[in-house]
Amino acid sequence: MSKDRGTAATAESESESAGNEAIRPFRIDVPRAELDDLRDRLARTRWAAPLPGEADGDRGVPVGLLRELAEYWRDGYDWRLREARLNAFPQFMTEIDGQDIHFLHIRSAEPDAVPLLLTHGWPNSFVEFAELIGPLTDPRAHGGDPDRAFHVVVPSAPGFGYSAPPSTTGWTTDRVAGMWAELMARLGYRRYGVEGGDLGAYIAPRVAVAAPESVIGVYVLGGLGFPTAEDVPELTEEERAVFAELSSAEWMNGVDHHALLRAAPQTFAYGWQDSPVAALAWMVQKFREFNSSGKPLEEAIDRDLFLDNVSLYWFTGTFGSSSWPMYDSTDFGWPKGQKAVPTGVYSGAGAIRRLAERENTIVHWPLDNPETHHFIAMQAPDVLAADLGVFFAGLR
Repeated sequence: MSKDRGTAATAESESESAGNEAIRPFRIDVPRAELDDLRDRLARTRWAAPLPGEADGDRGVPVGLLRELAEYWRDGYDWRLREARLNAFPQFMTEIDGQDIHFLHIRSAEPDAVPLLLTHGWPNSFVEFAELIGPLTDPRAHGGDPDRAFHVVVPSAPGFGYSAPPSTTGWTTDRVAGMWAELMARLGYRRYGVEGGDLGAYIAPRVAVAAPESVIGVYVLGGLGFPTAEDVPELTEEERAVFAELSSAEWMNGVDHHALLRAAPQTFAYGWQDSPVAALAWMVQKFREFNSSGKPLEEAIDRDLFLDNVSLYWFTGTFGSSSWPMYDSTDFGWPKGQKAVPTGVYSGAGAIRRLAERENTIVHWPLDNPETHHFIAMQAPDVLAADLGVFFAGLR
């Protein structure tokens, strides 16, 4: 299936800022046959029998929960409505480093808005920011401070959504960061901020390293200052308690997707590509583990928003190709950050600022932000927008 469903029309403002590089307008338009195929596959699911203890989630995603969600995906969820909602954001395609890159570009009406590059995580997509874009670009309409508005650029990482998958091995976050710096230059932004969580927390700091003269600050949702076993001997008693709490967290002790996708991503991709329920189960598994809000997943994240993300993976067939950050790595390591420009962190909970400051110039480290870091853009977009405004207001 083609990932480039843009029209033949041109976007004058984008073309002007692009120089000699073509920027093509893009709209999502999933063929009706693919919608029918999804519903047919869901209706013909060969359900696994429940295992002892599965109802409590001790064996993975409970059958009853998954059946209910799959039935809603088949008969209640309206992709065309959600597709139109996503298409309300101006979307484009451009080629960078031999790769077709999909991105959203939403300019604020506020005259002094700060350009801001957002990088999504795994297993997420640009859908992660669907609720955040409004509060960022139009804070006036969302009860925020209009002096803290942003022009927003949201690229899809290679192999995610409508961005072309890597055709070779050896992809790195440094390479993607260089592409993001090129994208912002192509759009005519000389000075801008960057943000990222999960995968984005690795990429965003590297954009600053790639273009330190352009990036005014790096904001990450979390991941900096997490102690490792090597740090334990030098930890204080209070810091050891932080390490113990982190080590026992559910999201640290669930299915080790890094090891699984580093070892055999092709093997598992067959199931995710062929069975929507297998794909749905995998997404529910990881979102439940990463959801550290203390609320059930269905209360923490809107059901339709969650299914927007799952559907995007399904229709683009990118469950396998989005695994490159794992299969192109040799082991797991927390993001290091950078010292080229100032850094802000959404929440320092579960991390140690002293450790983060070894690799970063931390100027923003609140300990009282609500909710948790991993899905905060989906859980509480107004809160995240406000905190982004606070951080970047001090860097203008």
